[in-house]
Amino acid sequence: MTHRPDPRLAEFDAVLFDLDGVLTPTAEVHMHAWQTMFDELFADWAIAPPYTEHDYYTYVDGKKRYDGVAGLLRSRDVEVPWGDPADDPSEPTVCGIGNRKNDVFMRVLDRDGIAAFPGSLALMDALRSVSMPVAVVSSSKNAGPVLDAAGIRDRFPVVVDGLVAEQRHLPSKPAPDVFFEGARALGADPARTVVIEDAIAGVEAGAAGGFGLVIGVDRGAGHDALRAAGADLIVNDLIDLVENAE
Repeated sequence: MTHRPDPRLAEFDAVLFDLDGVLTPTAEVHMHAWQTMFDELFADWAIAPPYTEHDYYTYVDGKKRYDGVAGLLRSRDVEVPWGDPADDPSEPTVCGIGNRKNDVFMRVLDRDGIAAFPGSLALMDALRSVSMPVAVVSSSKNAGPVLDAAGIRDRFPVVVDGLVAEQRHLPSKPAPDVFFEGARALGADPARTVVIEDAIAGVEAGAAGGFGLVIGVDRGAGHDALRAAGADLIVNDLIDLVENAE
């Protein structure tokens, strides 16, 4: 039986998916990598209080890697030079620290691999059955390797990730610019476009950009927080957006 997307989606012209935590459970890998890196950094630099899961959702989740580092350190009254994206992970710069985290992430991804959420695959299939244009819009510079590892790269003709944002000087979520770029690439008006996000910053970006429907996926941020950020609709899994799903 071929499932179809929720009728509320069919009213729009395109769908923009965040990646980590929406299509794939890489948010858990990112959380582990951030925790590992900051635990080591805080111990080495005698920074307090300790890094927590709350810090992840407040300063890191949904943002570009270096913006997350800078915001988190600023919350501890720590200022370091920005540096350069080519900085070695040992460098005491925002970019060096961000690259340190990325090394941890890539080791875990290479070791364990990744698979798309079954509900996300079902929604992708349902949207393809009605020829709905789709794109991935992610703050991560690792979107390509993650899509490849999950075997879903060919489903998305448009990918706007952290590399594209850097090349085109697009600000990090919660600014809506990366979503505007995704909609533009699909030839869709933002007001006729759906944004699907699990991060507070991503939901805020969709709401700030005036997108037609902003869907929050609660993978841990919480219904109340997603609603306060501007989500029009909140689901626990993307299978909830597929008609006749059992």
